[in-house]
Amino acid sequence: MRSFPLMLFAAGKGTRMGALTANRPKPLIEVAGKPLIDHALTIAVAAQAQPIVVNTHYLGGQITAHLAHLPVVISAEDGLLLETGGGLRKALPLLQSSPVMTLNSDAVWTGQNPLLQLSQYWDEERMDALLLLAPPGKALGHTGQGDFLMDDQGRLSRARGAPGLVYLGAQILQTGRLAEVPEQVFSLNLLWDRLIATGRAFGLVHQGGWCDVGRPEGIAEAEALLAGAAT
Repeated sequence: MRSFPLMLFAAGKGTRMGALTANRPKPLIEVAGKPLIDHALTIAVAAQAQPIVVNTHYLGGQITAHLAHLPVVISAEDGLLLETGGGLRKALPLLQSSPVMTLNSDAVWTGQNPLLQLSQYWDEERMDALLLLAPPGKALGHTGQGDFLMDDQGRLSRARGAPGLVYLGAQILQTGRLAEVPEQVFSLNLLWDRLIATGRAFGLVHQGGWCDVGRPEGIAEAEALLAGAAT
C-alpha cells in the first residue's frame, strides 16, 4: 500500500459551535468520549499516512499540547488564519512531497477507511485531485444540495445549483499549482476549479457513513452513527 503525507486541518475557529468553542478549539470537542481530532488521527494512522501535519490557529496551544506525545508535526498559523488553500501551501515544506492527502478534523466516519479508499483509487496519470464524496442524503449534518457532479469516468464538474454530491473533507491532491495562487489566504475551492477546467479533478463515493460535526446538534448525530456501526 502506498503511503502519502497527510495534512490534517484543525485551524478553524469553530464559530458555529457557539459556547462549546468559547474556551476550547473545535478539534478537541468530544464525540463518543473521544476528541474529534483523535477520531481523525485513528483514520490517518490506519492508512499509514506519513508524515502527519496538523495546522493550528484558534486556541492552537491546546491542540499542540494534546498532540505532544504523538509523532505529528504542527504547522502553526499564529497570526493570520490562512484557510484551506493558504494553510496547505504554508505546510508544504513539512509535508515533504506531493501528492498529499488532506483530511478535515470535524467529522466522524464509518465503513471503509476514507483515506485507504482514496489511495486505492488514485491514478496519478489521470488525476491531480481525487475527492471523497457522498449523496446529500448520506451526508449527515450537511446542509445544502451538494457541491459536485460526477460523470461515468469519475471526472468532476460543479453542481451549480443542481442536486450534487457533497465533499466530505478527504482528498488526495497534487500541490504544484498552489504556487500559482497570488493570494495568501484562499480556499482549496480555487484550486479545484482550475483542476476541473483541465479535466483532472475526480471524485469517489464513500463506502460508509459520515457525519459533519460543525454544529452542536451534530454531536448527537455523530454519536448515533458510531453507535449504529458498532452494533
